[in-house]
Amino acid sequence: MSVTERTDFIIGEEATLTKVVSLEDIQTFARISQDTNPLHLDREYAESTMFKGQIAHGMLVAGLISAVLGTMLPGPGAIYLNQTLQFTAPVYPGDTITAKVVVMSWDKGRGRISLKTEVFNQDVEVVVLGEAKLVMSAFLHRKPESN
Repeated sequence: MSVTERTDFIIGEEATLTKVVSLEDIQTFARISQDTNPLHLDREYAESTMFKGQIAHGMLVAGLISAVLGTMLPGPGAIYLNQTLQFTAPVYPGDTITAKVVVMSWDKGRGRISLKTEVFNQDVEVVVLGEAKLVMSAFLHRKPESN
């Protein structure tokens, strides 16, 4: 399979990906991550908390950002260097979430890109906010361009 890696980006360029978070997603993430906090898995316990119900793991929600970065923008060949995350609201089973990434800076000489990362729910409420820094693998073995 041949994959073409992008080598140029435009400030302000953006991409989004939408998903409905299911209870099965939450249970599967708990099994894979071994994060079995009852807030995610025990309906009765979760209903007794400030959230009044089960919520998705923050890292499950943030995983949608990773999906956008790895498959859409910047896409194949992108290697995570850093990601900040601020969890601003809970995500419940049945919520529709949309991850959005926006190019903030692009250093073509070094192949490094910074993107604003956000996840919204169906009410357009921000549930995760952050910034990602990546390098494109095509630039890892190149000599920096002269100015």
